Amino acid sequence: MYDVTIKRSFSAAHVLEEVGGGCEELHGHNFLVEVTASARDLNPQGLAVDFRVLKRWTEEAIAALDHKYLNDVEYFKASSPSSENIARYIYEQLQDKARNEPFSISLVTVWESESSRVGYRTDHHD
Repeated sequence: MYDVTIKRSFSAAHVLEEVGGGCEELHGHNFLVEVTASARDLNPQGLAVDFRVLKRWTEEAIAALDHKYLNDVEYFKASSPSSENIARYIYEQLQDKARNEPFSISLVTVWESESSRVGYRTDHHD
């Protein structure tokens, strides 16, 4: 199995309700996003996943979040814009694009600071 990982970043603000402390106040982060795709085999060009494709897809997914107040983003109207839910949102966007590809999105990790991160994956991989 091959794992290919790229990194991208975005900036956004949010409010996390009912968690206590300063997170209940308006605050922002410079989020770092790591996306890992997995493939069993290499394509004829010797690649598991083209870095450029994974970077482009990730940039498209985070464009809806970059420099936004996340609580106003439609996806987060029904769920908190926590790092956990941000990771799930990005994962779902990417996995949908990878549906007909010979690889799957295996993990999306969102760092909200240098020392705090959360990862999202499902147990199902194509």
